[in-house]
Amino acid sequence: MAGLINWFSQIGSITKFGLMSLPQRRGAVAATVLGIAGVVAVLVGVLSIAAGFRQAMSVSASPDGAIVMRNGADSEMVSGLSREETRLIADAPGVARNQAGPLASAELLVLIDLPKRTTGTDANVPLRGVEPAALQVRQRLKIIQGRMFDWGKDEVIVGCGAAREFTGLQIGSNIKVGRYEWPVVGIFSANGSVAESEIWSDAKVLQDAYHRGDSFQSVHVTLDSPGSFRAFKDSLTANPQLNVKVLRQSEFYAEQSETLTRLITTLGFLIAFLMAIGAVFGALNTMYSAVATRTREIATLRALGFGGGAVVVALMFESLLLALAGGALGGGLAYFAFNNFHTSTMNWQSFSQITFAFRVTPALLVHGTAWAAAIGFAGGLFPAIRAARLPIAPALREL
Repeated sequence: MAGLINWFSQIGSITKFGLMSLPQRRGAVAATVLGIAGVVAVLVGVLSIAAGFRQAMSVSASPDGAIVMRNGADSEMVSGLSREETRLIADAPGVARNQAGPLASAELLVLIDLPKRTTGTDANVPLRGVEPAALQVRQRLKIIQGRMFDWGKDEVIVGCGAAREFTGLQIGSNIKVGRYEWPVVGIFSANGSVAESEIWSDAKVLQDAYHRGDSFQSVHVTLDSPGSFRAFKDSLTANPQLNVKVLRQSEFYAEQSETLTRLITTLGFLIAFLMAIGAVFGALNTMYSAVATRTREIATLRALGFGGGAVVVALMFESLLLALAGGALGGGLAYFAFNNFHTSTMNWQSFSQITFAFRVTPALLVHGTAWAAAIGFAGGLFPAIRAARLPIAPALREL
């Protein structure tokens, strides 16, 4: 026990001397800390894009919500359902009801071009035609400015995300829908979900504007309980009059986010890895510099009975402290620069724009700190081993 205490005491003493010498190596130390901070800031910043996009998709899902599309469709844009099929879906067992009828909204989705505020370039913005039940199916939707559109009229309401990212979506302005100009009468929020990226109108009016007859692309439903999904799905897939794909909302939005989040995550790790290589060399330079400037000090400690293992651990600890300082700096920069930064990007499943906010989560900060620690470990290991193997007698003679 006494030997273990003595060993820790040796580590503490060597670490203390090393930290006291940091001002003498401030240039190399600053370069290492800033290099690691850059790696962490970029990694966390890029991954916060994927985290924000994934959160926008996940909050769109309700435990008792389901979506029905044509079988084989991977998005609403390539789906198609007739009026009769939507009626069969709404009347299926498990669908919740109120006094107005089943909580099922047959919906139509088209894309319109609108210029982005930041670049002025046109982008595909989803225009969704809904039925009255949509307001009960998506219970989190709330009009925050203006009013709800009147059913049967050429009017639209706009998600707050779309209003923030694209021009011409303020209340009182008009948007071009087919050959017509439709007024914007309201702006709504939806708890940060993908609905905030959309423009809504009456499905029947939208059908007429785009000559879609009485066709739809999906049916969004609220079930009477999450446990009713199996019975609801089985009744539809077993019905010979239907050829449909039935998904929980959580499954649907997970599919919609998969391609983009995988791409962003892969690019984020690739960029961080390439930057980390440079940061490791910076840490190596700093720690080799520390060993070189402290050669006589380390040799003196070894001559006084300090063990080589204590030297290795102390220098590794110093390297990790510098790395963690860089990780904390990089994480802080990423949080203040990226967290809650609003933007829009292409949803590659539907080829429409999705507005969302970057999310720098605690998990991402922990991930960034782990990368910083790994860089510190890699950068401190070989210099620490070299210091422990220094011949004592020649080292004592160095000036």
